[in-house]
Amino acid sequence: MTVKEILRELKALSDPGSLEGMARFGIKTSRAYGVSVPALRRLAKRAGKNHVLARQLWQSGIHEARILAGMIEDPREVTERQMDRWARDFDSWDLCDQCCSNLFDKTSFAYQKAVEWSGRKEEFVKRAGFVLMAVLAVHDKKASDRQFKGFFSLIKRESTDQRNFVKKAVNWALRQIGKRTRPLNKIAIQTAEELSLLDSPSSKWIARDALKELTSKSVQHKWRLSSGGR
Repeated sequence: MTVKEILRELKALSDPGSLEGMARFGIKTSRAYGVSVPALRRLAKRAGKNHVLARQLWQSGIHEARILAGMIEDPREVTERQMDRWARDFDSWDLCDQCCSNLFDKTSFAYQKAVEWSGRKEEFVKRAGFVLMAVLAVHDKKASDRQFKGFFSLIKRESTDQRNFVKKAVNWALRQIGKRTRPLNKIAIQTAEELSLLDSPSSKWIARDALKELTSKSVQHKWRLSSGGR
């Protein structure tokens, strides 16, 4: 498939009703068609992995084309420079999250960028850092607890950021890491309790929401069934 063919197909799948819904959820629609993620996944399956095509789709600037680019890009071909360039282009939470969970977390730079981007000023670049922490906790089954322990200090450091899309990503990272293993759960709960003592509305919200899940019966029951966890 060529970039022209894909853009033509995306336009044909355009749904004005979906665009209205996207706008309500804070997604910019000036360069969007309103194509669903399942439809994009079907298109990605047909296109296959293609580094050149992914780059062309990203350069189009079309919202769904960029999400699709993250689906068909080969993580082995991705450079650190490309990751930085794409992250700077993030202009909505869904593009950020899709790109991180479909592509960036599978690159060799994932942990490095999670740390680096967590300290950036740009809202969606910083969000990407914490989204990476969250999705790595779910997707990287072979990682050790040690690879995640260093994230807790970053979560605490950035928990005072009041911006909605940042604080929600910080919260997401804390919850997902805290559900990975029993030892990490204990550290996550301790971290959340420390956040609750900070003089920051966002820190307190993150703590309250995270503790509700991390101390829940369903999560704690998981550890009781896992023979003491890892």
